[in-house]
Amino acid sequence: MKQQLAKIKLLALDVDGVLTDGTINIGSNGEIFKGFNAKDGLGISCALRYGLEIAIITGRFSEIIHRRAGELGIQHLYEGVKDKYAALEKLRTKLNLEQQEVAYMGDDLNDLPAFKAAGVTFAPADAVTEVAAAAHVVTASCGGRGAVREAVEQLLKAQGKWAEVVASYQESGQGDRQ
Repeated sequence: MKQQLAKIKLLALDVDGVLTDGTINIGSNGEIFKGFNAKDGLGISCALRYGLEIAIITGRFSEIIHRRAGELGIQHLYEGVKDKYAALEKLRTKLNLEQQEVAYMGDDLNDLPAFKAAGVTFAPADAVTEVAAAAHVVTASCGGRGAVREAVEQLLKAQGKWAEVVASYQESGQGDRQ
């Protein structure tokens, strides 16, 4: 698996159940809030700083996701996606990547098509049974509780970059957003 992880140049993520715990808070005027994990955010910031592309592919539309993506510097945001396979293939082609250079993390049945477009697949610990069974890697953490951070760390460790990430923080802060 380490050799497969070392090839990854793009990590694409679902939102609800991956970047969040899956709770959707809706008031009379629409979506009110989502909870994000700061460790996931710092992991994404490190991934971007060390050369990994990060994408969000979600079936929902949310101003909150726009804001979070902007805070973290995520440039590839696909919302209202019905066919996550097609969206990931489109992005892969746009970035001129091979399938084995793409990773995807999802937690529910609607993520299974995207698994077919990725060389490596991740699922958080609380993913539905079918998704966990289809994933190459199931994290110890649940969605919205550090699962993305675990995936990023595994990727950067396999690519020999994690020690450099840690060393950079031992020297000084990096100004990363969480």
